[in-house]
Amino acid sequence: MATAMHLTSVKTSGSDLLAPRSSSRQRCVLPQQLHFATSVGSSLLLSRSVKKSCRSGVFKVCCAGANVDVLEKSSAVTQGFGDSENQLNCVMKFGGSSVASAERMREVADLVLSFPNERPVIVLSAMGKTTNNLLQAGEKAVSCGVTNVSCIDELSFIKELHLRTVKELGVDESIIATHLEELDQLLKGIAMMKELTLRTRDYLVSFGECMSTRIFAAYLNKIGVKARQYDAFEIGFITTDDFTNADILEATYPAVAKRLHDDWITDPAIPIVTGFLGKGWRTCAVTTLGRGGSDLTATTIGKALGLREIQVWKDVDGVLTCDPNIYTRAEPVPYLTFDEAAELAYFGAQVLHPQSMRPAREGDIPVRVKNSYNPNAPGTLITRTRDMSKAVLTSIVLKRNVTMLDIVSTRMLGQFGFLAKVFSIFEDLGISVDVVATSEVSISLTLDPSKLWSRELIQQELDHVVEELEKIAVVHLLQRRSIISLIGNVQRSSLILEKVFNVLRTNGVNVQMISQGASKVNISLIVNDDEAEQCVRALHSAFFESDLPELDHGYRSGNGSAATS
Repeated sequence: MATAMHLTSVKTSGSDLLAPRSSSRQRCVLPQQLHFATSVGSSLLLSRSVKKSCRSGVFKVCCAGANVDVLEKSSAVTQGFGDSENQLNCVMKFGGSSVASAERMREVADLVLSFPNERPVIVLSAMGKTTNNLLQAGEKAVSCGVTNVSCIDELSFIKELHLRTVKELGVDESIIATHLEELDQLLKGIAMMKELTLRTRDYLVSFGECMSTRIFAAYLNKIGVKARQYDAFEIGFITTDDFTNADILEATYPAVAKRLHDDWITDPAIPIVTGFLGKGWRTCAVTTLGRGGSDLTATTIGKALGLREIQVWKDVDGVLTCDPNIYTRAEPVPYLTFDEAAELAYFGAQVLHPQSMRPAREGDIPVRVKNSYNPNAPGTLITRTRDMSKAVLTSIVLKRNVTMLDIVSTRMLGQFGFLAKVFSIFEDLGISVDVVATSEVSISLTLDPSKLWSRELIQQELDHVVEELEKIAVVHLLQRRSIISLIGNVQRSSLILEKVFNVLRTNGVNVQMISQGASKVNISLIVNDDEAEQCVRALHSAFFESDLPELDHGYRSGNGSAATS
């Protein structure tokens, strides 16, 4: 029996978005209706064949004259979370240096287009040093007077950079004209009020990301790649109202997922999202996530959408064995765990935001750190676990200019509540503690030198801390200290420490405090600031550039490999 089969409503999916519209790439295009004469038995075979040859199509099969199951794919299934072929599948985050000029934006666009099988969400930082320039402009506006705002050098630089970029990229200047005008008005308001509050500071720095994303999205559209710009604070990034260092709230994940997914289904376009920004849940004001917060934006989106991978594109070849500014022989680390990456970030590695690993760990989504200046470099892959059988030391991190406190109880041995009283003082003053070593009647600890990302812990605050602590203890304040954190396989701590103390003894360095973190991937040493860089170079040479004869039983400093499941 012959059956008439009709295929209707063929639609091209978002999988071709990364191909410029002028591309000669062959696409599967079907007319609105195709008529076939086929038997009932072969109709399903035909439908499978059509499905295979045109996977991006949304089609409906109707068979007249026979009872055949209707094969219909709704757009929600075809392009939704359930179909890996058509959904957004990764995040690509690019830092300020990666989009610092028109030339760099072109290179980033070319880099994105070089992965035709990816359907990315792109997260951008502000261009170059725009965030720093905005902060400096705000500080100057406080004291310069309203009539002199237009003479602020940093404001002139910001305007010139962004206007030159849109001109060189050939996009319409109007996409940032409103923001530049509002920036002028904001700085005049700061000058008039003669103050720069934390809330205003966050709103001020948001102009950087808002302009960079609009420029980049406009450029992609100009070259024929459909893109859509998003301000993070308008698509569901809900945070605490802790201006300059806000935390992302759980309500963010479903809100962001719904907005990006629904827009993708309705009208597929590459999302270009502002990094670093959110919206306070009480005030509804713009908030920022702290320095490097664009990394956290990227991992939050990755978790919200359940994406395959989060890519963080920097200006270095991944996470390195130490700071290359301290020791030029630093090498890329091929594999890390989330715990190792979090410790590295917290104790001073500038490659990642300290909180950025949490969403990736919770969503079990790999994070790949790559170099936008050298995209062929393998970079660093960060996963939940990795093979540690051959790993000893992974990286050495230096955190300078920390303050150390030795606190000894004035009460008799066995007095309970001493630790609670000490830490309640830090909580009341809002000061973070880095490294802690304790006994029953004494505590040694270090204080985070940057209580807020916009300024350092000032002497008046330190004096207040000591004054409060001296009510319950004898306190010794030691400044200009450094934390050297050894990130690696702490199950081999005896082997690591044996080598460390041999190296430090050879270099005449005394360790003033030592602490092993609960994460079991970090051993921290406290030394004088003026000895710290010498220590890092000597330790790097000993662990990464020698045969390490002392580390027997086949254990050598190495990074292991990604764990196999």
